[in-house]
Amino acid sequence: MSSVGSPKTFLFDIGRVLLDFDFESSLAQLVSNDIENPHDCICQVLAGKDALEKGLVDSAQYARWALDILQGDATIEQFYRAWRKIFTYNQSMWDCVGRIAGCDHALILISNINAIHCPWIFEAYPGFALFKQRILSFEIGMLKPDPAIYRYAIDTFNLNPENTVYIDDQPQNIATGKSMGFQCWQYDIRHHAPFEDWLQTILIDADR
Repeated sequence: MSSVGSPKTFLFDIGRVLLDFDFESSLAQLVSNDIENPHDCICQVLAGKDALEKGLVDSAQYARWALDILQGDATIEQFYRAWRKIFTYNQSMWDCVGRIAGCDHALILISNINAIHCPWIFEAYPGFALFKQRILSFEIGMLKPDPAIYRYAIDTFNLNPENTVYIDDQPQNIATGKSMGFQCWQYDIRHHAPFEDWLQTILIDADR
């Protein structure tokens, strides 16, 4: 049982939690005009990104492979720029992050992400400095919802699962988080208010 009044650890996903994203609109600018079904090509590129996010291929290798599929005349650097142009800042969630940090709770990122986005994303969005620890899939060779990445978090940061709060948008990730004993919230970026209500109960409990 978690101790009364003790600080909690908050594990945060990035995509569609802290930042919204739209790969297709950005990558569509790189597709050759001669391709009849650009959506299919973009889906093929995105279907292969697990290898990038698991660190099995490097950024340039993945970019060259993707550009061959898209059949445009973009350079690797142009691909990187398009790949990074997908994000939209979720101000409502960042306000919550600031509130959590102000209450002296620990903040840890846990994200399926890749070397094209990192470390760029942390420079582009300075608020990430509030997260003192980061678990990035491409660095450790694990992807959510594999239980191994959550076990890695517990072991690396000596977490007490019952005192750990996990926020993610994907149901399969939340299911694994619950199986590890975390306090979980499946976040819907279109409906932020219910999260605020839930967070209030979490913070009140921590203050008792």
